[in-house]
Amino acid sequence: MYESMALNLAALAALVPAALLPLRRDGGRDALFWGLLALAVTGPSLWVAAQLADSWNASLSADLWVGIAASMVLFAGLSAVSRQAWRLTPLLVPYLLLLGVLASLFHSPERFLSDGAPSAWVDLHILVSVITLGFLTLAAVAALASFLQSRALKLKRPNELTRMLPSVADSERLSERLLALSEVVLGLGVISGMATQYVETGNLLKFDHKILFTLLAFTVIGLLLTGRRVCGVRGQIAARVVLLAYLLLIIGYFGVKFVHQVLLA
Repeated sequence: MYESMALNLAALAALVPAALLPLRRDGGRDALFWGLLALAVTGPSLWVAAQLADSWNASLSADLWVGIAASMVLFAGLSAVSRQAWRLTPLLVPYLLLLGVLASLFHSPERFLSDGAPSAWVDLHILVSVITLGFLTLAAVAALASFLQSRALKLKRPNELTRMLPSVADSERLSERLLALSEVVLGLGVISGMATQYVETGNLLKFDHKILFTLLAFTVIGLLLTGRRVCGVRGQIAARVVLLAYLLLIIGYFGVKFVHQVLLA
C-alpha cells in the first residue's frame, strides 16, 4: 500500500516541473524543456507499468493514469516532429496534472477484466483505445489553444497565456491533423471492440453508455473533418466541436466508471 502511494505521489511530482515550465521567460525547445518533458513522461509511465504488471487494471484511477501517460508519450513525439507543438505545454501539462490529482483522490480497488475474449483481441482493443484517447486529448488542447488565440485577437487583448501558445493557424493545423489520426484510430477501436464483443457474447454491438458516446464522438469528428474540407469550417466553431467530441469520448471512457466506482461505491 505504502509503495503504491509513493509511486502515485512520484508520478504526480514528475508532472509538476513541466507544468511550471511555461512560467520561465524566453523558453523554447531547449535542453531544459526536453529534460523536464522526459521526467513528465517517465513518472506516469512507470506508475502505469507498476499498476498493470500482473493484468489490466480496469479501475477509474488506473484508466486516468493510463490516459495521462499516453498523452504525455504522444505529446513528446509530437513535440519532436512539430516545431509548434511544444507551445501547447501551458495547457496540456496542467490539465494532465489535474487529472493525476483526481486519479489519486478517486483511487479504488483493482478491477480486472474477464477472460471471455482472447487476450490478443483485448490487448489490441485496449491499445487502440489508449492511443485514441491520447490523440484526441492533444487535438482538444490544440483546439482550445486556437479558441483562446482567436478570442484574444477578436478582443484585441492578448495575455501572457496566449503569447505562449501556438498561433491560430498553427493550432488549427495541429488540431486537424490530430483529429484525423484520432478518427482513424477510433474507427479501429470500434472495429476491435465489436470483434471482442462478438467473441465474448456472439453479438457485434452492446449498446451501453460507452459504445453510445464513442459512436457519437466518432460521428462528430467525422462531420467536422468533412465540414472543414467541404465548407471550410474553422475558428471558434470548429474548436467548440472538437471540445464536444472530446467531452463525449471522456464521458464514454470514464463517465460510467465514475458513477459506479465513485458515486455508487
